[in-house]
Formats: sequence, structure tokens, C-alpha cells
Amino acid sequence: MANRHLSRSVVLQSLFEWDFRGRHDEEIKKIVARNAEEYAPGMGDFSFIEDLAKNIISKRPDLDNVIEKAAPDWPLDKISPVDRNILRLGLYELIFANRDEVPAKVAINESIELAKTFGGENSSKFINGVLGSVYKELGEPGKDAAPRKKKVKIPDIPYEKMPIQKLGGAVVYAHNEGEIYLALVHDVFGHWTLSKGKIEPDEDVPAGTIREIKEEMGLDIEIIEDLGSNEYIASDPEKGKLRKQVHYYLGKANFDQITLGTSGGLDDARWFRLTDILELNFYNDILPIVTKAVMLLTEKKTAKEKVVK
Repeated sequence: MANRHLSRSVVLQSLFEWDFRGRHDEEIKKIVARNAEEYAPGMGDFSFIEDLAKNIISKRPDLDNVIEKAAPDWPLDKISPVDRNILRLGLYELIFANRDEVPAKVAINESIELAKTFGGENSSKFINGVLGSVYKELGEPGKDAAPRKKKVKIPDIPYEKMPIQKLGGAVVYAHNEGEIYLALVHDVFGHWTLSKGKIEPDEDVPAGTIREIKEEMGLDIEIIEDLGSNEYIASDPEKGKLRKQVHYYLGKANFDQITLGTSGGLDDARWFRLTDILELNFYNDILPIVTKAVMLLTEKKTAKEKVVK
């Protein structure tokens, strides 16, 4: 464990140097190698250091988006380079690391210790505040965890035998002053995405989707079109891998105020004009669904305008 703390210290010093020297991503491998040899010469295996630094750099845009959302009063370039990179390191382990290897509280506590060692007088309080707010947005994972039991290995399950969990989601739209708007939610990973939720056993999928949208955004919708579905594989700590199948619909709502629910993992929700969504940061598997909805809405608008003429 002491080696992990030393490794994080080396990663932090490498990130600081990388940041200070102009954030040239191609240089991080060389910087890490030099610092590992200098500050941890007896460690031998530097794979944890190398992987952690590389992964933080690859996720930097997402991590910086989370920092900006969690610390809105502190522009990223106004945060000290040390604190900025402690946040990148801590947020990476809090959000993206394997929680069996790095529990959420370990990620936060390790970052606070780095702040006490390398930061300024108020750094540890600042780091604790930012990471604590993200931890709450994630639903406080591990808060009520029982003492760790001996880990039981879950056997690999063939794809065709994986349990299936059904979810429902929607591209929610409304008309306002002659324009079409989409209602989107924003997650703590820095992406705008579609509202969705779990369909209960024996629940009708469209009805369950309407219920989930109401719970997550406070909007009543009417199902207009079926947009199709996508599937991804997730890991459950008890059940192992499972297939999550999400069915999406085009849902019409009134242009009412959005009220973000308390499901966790989301930090914003708002209406966007149809013409403005091209600039948003969507997940790759969501783009085809959104594109199909936009095409349908554009066709409907064009047809309506022709009828009026």
C-alpha cells in the first residue's frame, strides 16, 4: 500500500511537470520514466505509475469538465497547478478506477494526503470539498459498505447466457416560440446524454420510460416514435457481467421547467434548441439515436410548413 502512495506522488509530480511545460501529451511517458527512476528507484515495477499517468492524460478533457462543474467559482486556469493535478488524479481514481482496487474513500483520502504534502495551506480543504461534492453526485458509493469479505470469484459467463437488464430512455422534445428544443441531462463524466432508467419486472417498456423521464427530469411525455435500442455490457459486483438493453423513444413534452431528480451521477439538465446540439459532447452510442430523432423532427417540421403554405 505504501508503494501505491509513493506511486501516486510520482504521478502527481509528473503531471505537474507536464502541465507546467505546456501539456504536450506525447512527453508524459518520458517525464514519468525519469521521475520514477529518480523518486522511486527501488520499486522495480513502474506499471502502476505508467498506467495511472497515461489514463489520466487520456481522460483529461472529461476530468477537467468535472472540475469545472464541481468548482464553478474556480476557473481551471486559476486553480494552482498542484491542486489542479491532484484533482485530476483523485477524480480519475474516484470515477474511472476499479472500486475493488481503489474504493471511493481511498481515492479521496489519498488525494487529501497529496494536498497536505505538496499543496498550499488550504489545498487539502479545497481538494476535499471538490472530491466530496462529486462523491455525493455519484451516490456516495461504498458509504454503507460492510466490512470487506473474502472476494468470491464470479465465473465468466458467455455473452448469450448473460442476464439482461431492460432500460427505457427518450429523446424528449418540445415546441417553444416556433423552435424545437431537446431536453438533455449532463453526467459527472462531462457528457450530455439522454434521460433513461430501469424498467421494472413485468412493466410495459413505454410506460416505464414515461415514468423514468418524469422521475429524472420532472417532465410528462407522450411517446411519439420508436427510435430503436442499443446494448452494452456492464459489471455487477455480485452477479458479474450483464447485458443492459436500452430502448429509446421520441417523446413530446410541454416546454416546462426541468427538475433534475436525485438518481445520482447527473449534475445538470436543460433545454437546447435543435440547432445548438451539434456542439455538445455526446457518447458515441447515443449519437445515432439523437441523429435519428433530429431527422424525424426536421421532417415533421418541413411537412408541416408545406401544409401551411
